[in-house]
This record gives sequence, structure tokens and C-alpha cells, in this order.
Amino acid sequence: MKSIRSVLTATLLAAGAVLTAATGLSIASAADEATTAPPPPPGPHAWNHRGPWHLLGKLNLSAEQKTQIKTIMESAHPQMQSVREQMRANSLKLSQTKPTDPNYSSIASAVSQTHGSLSAQMMSQRADVRAQVFKVLTPAQQTQLATLEAEMQAKRQAHQHGPQQ
Repeated sequence: MKSIRSVLTATLLAAGAVLTAATGLSIASAADEATTAPPPPPGPHAWNHRGPWHLLGKLNLSAEQKTQIKTIMESAHPQMQSVREQMRANSLKLSQTKPTDPNYSSIASAVSQTHGSLSAQMMSQRADVRAQVFKVLTPAQQTQLATLEAEMQAKRQAHQHGPQQ
């Protein structure tokens, strides 16, 4: 009869082999997906936290439309990135100030005003990008996008408010 130690060792070795094989398959699968599905082009997330490609990918865009939208996104990216970095630096200024600092309330007020201005800039830039992209779409795609956005908004509200009874 085998000792418990031998059985446990064999079991652990078998589990390790299975885990290694599963990891290898997972990595191979991920590599496959990475080569078959190109990532979205770099650019600002204009409509939601997942970016505009989440919805635009459902519109059956032509190659020309994709190129035009990519150009719009790439040209807007540096400005939007700059505003995001300014917003981060502004928030960092407040977080690095101790509440016991005698100037804390004036710093908080200044940071708040600056953040408001930067937020307005970001919102304006996003609206501009959205308008440019919207012009690239056909009327049918524009309608479809509006429907998708409305559905997403409804889901977001349902998620925020929980199930209605």
C-alpha cells in the first residue's frame, strides 16, 4: 500500500501538470486572439469607459469609415491626453496637501476651479470628436448608434438604481 505522502506527491504533480497545460493553452489562445483581432486604434474614450469602439464595432463600418474614424481619434488624442494629465496633476496637488495645512481650503478651492475648467475642456473635446465621427456614419448607422447609446444609457440607469419593483 502506498503511503499518504506518495499519493499526495503524485496528486500534486498531476495537478501541476494539468495547470501547466491549461496555462499553455490559455496563452496560446490569447496569442491567437491577439493576432486575429487587431486592437482598436489609440485614441480617446469618447462615449464611455470602454471607448467608442465598443459601439462603433456594431455598426458594420466600411474600411474607409474605419480609416476616417481612426484619423479623427488619433488627431484628437494628444490634446485629450494633455488635459487628462493636467487633471491628474491637479488632483495630485490636492491629495498631496495635508488637511492640517493652513492653506488647505484655498488650495482645495483653486484645485476645484481648475478641475472644473479642465473638465469643461475635456467635455468639449469629446463632443467635438463625437460630432466628427457622427459625420462619417451613414444615416442608418447614425440611427443605429443612437439606439445603441440609448440602450446603454438605460442599462446604466438600471444598474445604478438596482432592480425596479
